[in-house]
Order: sequence, then structure tokens, then C-alpha cells
Amino acid sequence: MFKEYKTILPYLKKYRLFYGLGIFFLVVVDAAQVFIPRLIKKAVDVVADGGYVMADVIKPALLMIGLMAFIAVGRYFWRYFIIGASRRIEAELRNKLFGHLMEMSSDFFQDNKTGDLMARATNDMNAVRQSIGMGFVSFVDGIFMSSLILIAMISDNASVALYTVLPLPLVTVLILFFGRLVGRQFKRVQEVYSKLSDIAQETISGMRVVKAFVKEKYFSARFSETNDSYRDVTMDLVKTFGLFFPLISFLAGLSTAILVLAGGGAVIANKMSPGDIIAMIAYLEMLIWPMMGAGFTVNLIQRGTASLKRINEVLNRKSAIVEALDATDVPPSGDLEVRDLEYSYSKDGAKVLQAINFKVGEGETLGILGRVGCGKSTLIKLLPRLLDPGPEKVFFGGKDSSSYRLSALRSVFGFVPQESFLFSASVKANILFGVEECPDERFQALSRIASLDRDISLFPNGWDTIVGERGLTLSGGQKQRIAIARALALDPRILVMDDALSAVDAETEERILQSLLLERKGRTNILVSHRVSTLRHADRILVLDSGKMLQYGSHEELMKDKKGFYAEIARLQELETELCADSPDSPGSAGSAACAEEGR
Repeated sequence: MFKEYKTILPYLKKYRLFYGLGIFFLVVVDAAQVFIPRLIKKAVDVVADGGYVMADVIKPALLMIGLMAFIAVGRYFWRYFIIGASRRIEAELRNKLFGHLMEMSSDFFQDNKTGDLMARATNDMNAVRQSIGMGFVSFVDGIFMSSLILIAMISDNASVALYTVLPLPLVTVLILFFGRLVGRQFKRVQEVYSKLSDIAQETISGMRVVKAFVKEKYFSARFSETNDSYRDVTMDLVKTFGLFFPLISFLAGLSTAILVLAGGGAVIANKMSPGDIIAMIAYLEMLIWPMMGAGFTVNLIQRGTASLKRINEVLNRKSAIVEALDATDVPPSGDLEVRDLEYSYSKDGAKVLQAINFKVGEGETLGILGRVGCGKSTLIKLLPRLLDPGPEKVFFGGKDSSSYRLSALRSVFGFVPQESFLFSASVKANILFGVEECPDERFQALSRIASLDRDISLFPNGWDTIVGERGLTLSGGQKQRIAIARALALDPRILVMDDALSAVDAETEERILQSLLLERKGRTNILVSHRVSTLRHADRILVLDSGKMLQYGSHEELMKDKKGFYAEIARLQELETELCADSPDSPGSAGSAACAEEGR
């Protein structure tokens, strides 16, 4: 059970002074609490003997008040040190988990859902904190305070004390039985919570699609079903504790009954004083907390173990992309070359790319064309090692891409992905996401290149307009152009655009492409598109089909092959353009439909 806690041993070692001081104050407080029944015994015996004066009672009363004040201060300090340490460890462990997620490759996020990862970083972290905080306190209390109380009871009357604690071994049996049950149930609770969190995150993120397809009832029912499941598994855990703690209380009450029976007889036989039995009753009442605390400890440690196991599953997962020990921090430069590149997403899976070979000179433009699913996006992800191409496959200036540190390699790329992701921030903040400073002249130039300068009047607060989560308030074309400006702000040596102009009209596309080619002469551009009109600007065009190179050459060279795939696509798109030009204004005609598609 405790093997999962190896993850937090370095943190426990780091905060050993906090825990040491916390244990000191906790032990002192426990000792002070155990001394209070001694004062009660003294006061009761004084009253029982008769012939006392108020000073005889006031003195132990004042001592008790002083002890209570001391206990209050001691409790503050053990809470500060132990609970404070657990909070610090929780924060550092959460930072470690988040940092680990930042280092993971894309395959990890394909295997793990966002909601589940969020649950591990929040709900599971909370359970770990409680196990090394209050779980630790109840464990120390259970051992030290129980020992002091038993010693005090036995010193008063050994035979009565031994009779009184007879039911206590049953507590150990209950703890062992319920501990295993709690561990299994809590693991199930966390799993269902992860599923619930994932459904909520996915539904809220995709709310536009949900509403567009009128699927509100479906997703409400799906959430409700999982929520009911979460309630049920949580109630199973509640029922377990609902049985466990009353059983502990019953055994404590049974001990009290035995004490009254055996202790009352001892008082009658003058083997115990009235103060002794009152003190022993007080000790027995105090013993209920360590008994309950034992179950509390098992509960928290079992929860912490289940949660730490889920956290360790993430921390123990290694990134599929590993940096070489001798990798250089110097960013790559020179020609980009791909040699005999092959790739599949799993060892036994079909190859997504096969025998890909091409070379792009520094400052040149490469176009990539192919059907949906032919491997275009996979190919460009292999260049900056977002996916790992393996050794001796991708080269920069003749040097293998694996010889560079990932940060150095990716620093030369400006990436405009197929799906433009925007943060819930201002338009300007999204454009300047990758840079710390940008002169106003440069920012204005970026907006002109991405054709955003024409949209500024459409934004309520200009460049400070908040775009909403994932750019909810923007059109597809606006999101793509902001993503283009964001990539250009980095001033990259290699600009990769993965079908990044699909949502803009032909005129805007032409304007952006012309600006891009003129903006920096020495930059290498890689354009992925379904449109021949986009790719005709490229120096070389790579045509893919089913993961293989179908054609490679300039626009003019590929057009000469009349039966080739590239020329066929070009003719179809020219025909589509002619239909747009000749289509009547009336909606619903074939021409207007084609035109609408062209301007999507």
C-alpha cells in the first residue's frame, strides 16, 4: 500500500523540519491533554473527602485553564507546521505533474482525456494532501495518545483498566477489514469523478456543436446518468463509513459500560477513589478519538494511496520523444531535407508515410497537396519532432534533427495548425502569445500581412477585444488569420501552414500569400493546402497519396503531366471557379453552391 508514497518521499524529506516541529507540538499537546484528568481526579477527591476550602478547588481549576490555553497555542503550531507542510507538498506535486504534462508528446494526450487529467490534478491531489496532513496527525495521535492514556489508566487500577480495554482488539479487526473495502470504493469514486469531469469539459467546450445539432437533451441525459453513478458510488463509500464509525462508537460505549461495572465495584471495595473512576471515565472518553482516529487514518491513507496511484500513472509515463544527452542548444539552420521517411502511429499499425524524400533550400517554399488522410499533417509534425521521425530521417543543414534539443529545434518553426486554437484573451494577446515584446510598428505590419487590419473596425474594443474561449466570438477566417499573425510574430526561419487558409476567400488568400512571400525573403515556407491556387506560389510541390509520394516538382512541371493527380485537381478547381464566375445571383443554383464552397 505504501509503495505509491515513494513519489512524495523527497518532499517529506524536504519538509522534515516542519514535520519534526509539528510532531513535537502535537506530542506536547497530547501530554497536556492526558494530564487534565489528573487535575479533575485531584479536585473530585478533595470534594469527596470533605472539609475542603475553595482554594483547594480553585488551584486545579486554574491549572486546567492554563493547560487549555497552552493546548490551544500548541494546536495552532502543530496545524501550522504539519498541515502547512502538506499544503506546500500538494502545491509542489501539482507543479511537478503539470510540468510533466508539458513535456509529454502528443500520443499521451491522445490516450488520456482532458477531464481525467484535470481530476488527477485537483481531486486526487486533495486526497494526497489529506493523507500526509490530517492522516499523519491522526496516526501520531493514535499511537502516542493511546499509549499515554493506557499507561495512565493502568497506573490507577490495572485490573479495571484491562477489563475496560477488552473490546479494543476488535477495533483492529474492523480497521483491517474496512481499510481494504474503503480503498477499492474510493478508487471507484475517483474513476467515476474523472469521467464526470471529462463529460462536463467536453460538453462545455463543444457547446456550439451541441446547440447546432440540438443535442442538449442527449448531453444532459449523459451527464445526469454519470452524475447519478457518481452519487451511487459515493453513497456506497458513505454507507461503509456509516457502519464503521458507529461500530467504533459502540465498542467505546461498551468499554464505558465495563468501566462503570468494574470501576463501581472497585470504588465500593475502596480499591479506587471516586476521583480515580472519574479520571478513568475521562480517559476513556479521550480514548474514543484515537480509536476513531485509527479508522480516520486508514480512510485517509487508503484514499491517498488510490489517488497517488492515479497520479503516479501519469508521472511514470515517459514521453515518446526523448532528447539525446549530447543534443545541442544551437538552433538549426540551412536546407531542410527528408530522407526515406516512414512513420506509423503504433508498432503493429499500418504505415501512414512511406519512402518520403525531398529537399527544401533555405528561403524556398514547399507546397504539399493530397487527399484527406494521406499523411500531410503527420509529415509536418515530424519536422519539428512533435512526432518522432526516428534517427537519420530529417536533417537541417546536413545535421540530424535528433541532434538538437527540442526547444532549440522548435524555436525556428512558426506553426499554423489546421485547427486554429485561440486562448480566452484579447486579440492582441493571442497574436503576441509567443513573444515578450513587439514594437507597435511590427504589430501593425503583422496585422497587415494577415489581413487583420481590415477587421479592426469589427472588434468592439479593437485589438483589446476578448475573443472568448477558443475564439468563440470570431469567424473561422478571423481565427486562422490571428493564428498566422501569431506564428509570424516569432519571426521564424521556417513557417509551416497546415491548410491555414481554408476559411478565407480567394482574394484574401492571395493577399496574404503575396505578403508572406515578400515579408521575409530568407524564410523557408511550407504550405499544406487542398487548393492549387495556394500552392502555385511554391518552388516545389509534393503530392501525397496514401502516405506515398505521388508527384514532386514545380507547379509548371506538374501541370505538364495532364494525367497526373495535381493537374486533375487543378482542372476541377478551375471549373469550380468558372461556375462561381458564371453563376446567377439567385440562390440555390449549382454555380452559387460551388461558389459558396470556394469561399468557405
